[in-house]
Amino acid sequence: MAVRRLAPAEQQPESFAFTEANLDWAKGQIAKYPEGRQASAVIPLLWRAQEQAGGWVPQKAIEHVATLLGMPTIRVLEVATFYTMFNLEPVGRHHVQLCGTTPCVLRGADALKKVCHEKIGHEHHVTADGALSWIEVECLGACVNAPMAQINYDYYEDLTPENFAKLLDDLAAGRPVKTGPQIDRQFSAPVGGPTTLTGEIGTGAPASAKEPALADADAKRPGEAANVRDEAAPKSPAKDGSKGRKSTRRE
Repeated sequence: MAVRRLAPAEQQPESFAFTEANLDWAKGQIAKYPEGRQASAVIPLLWRAQEQAGGWVPQKAIEHVATLLGMPTIRVLEVATFYTMFNLEPVGRHHVQLCGTTPCVLRGADALKKVCHEKIGHEHHVTADGALSWIEVECLGACVNAPMAQINYDYYEDLTPENFAKLLDDLAAGRPVKTGPQIDRQFSAPVGGPTTLTGEIGTGAPASAKEPALADADAKRPGEAANVRDEAAPKSPAKDGSKGRKSTRRE
């Protein structure tokens, strides 16, 4: 089992406090919980502290969150060290989480690790310009598009040593990059395009050239809220006045 520890003292800032905007946001999160249950807001507050601190959670941020929530510092420390979503030491502006689980390894993740060592250095190391850092993680749930990596909040899939090296160079240089599959693939569809249901419905004729059934922008468009439902139509009363019960009386 890996042991997660705070960054050494020389890397820790002398103080931490939420900005005015983040403090207002934090108070809003705390207000969601009844009196005595404010500790339930610890994860969102730690997440916002990590964002403000540049991608990691310093010790002073843990202490600040503990004070806001009226919690012992050790309890907040337990949360921060348990969940790997919280980085306990400085990271680059582009923090690479490279999947090293079996499906990605079978598809070439080991070669991607070599690229990380060449372009960035050892795990947890931040490049001199502050642009890149990396760490190996467990399954990120994109096995169909293996090998893959999560960089900050985005997934980059179908990686090869060549396109991954270019991706890291572009990120470090501030050039625009493409998220998602790095090959000609739509989401997790077959490479090269659809292989089933390609004919015109009901005719058996080949499909004419047209846009994919689903475009990237469509997939990210929010749909109707799950709690929105059509109201049930009232049942019409039975003609015999029996309130809808079927009569079993023999004529």
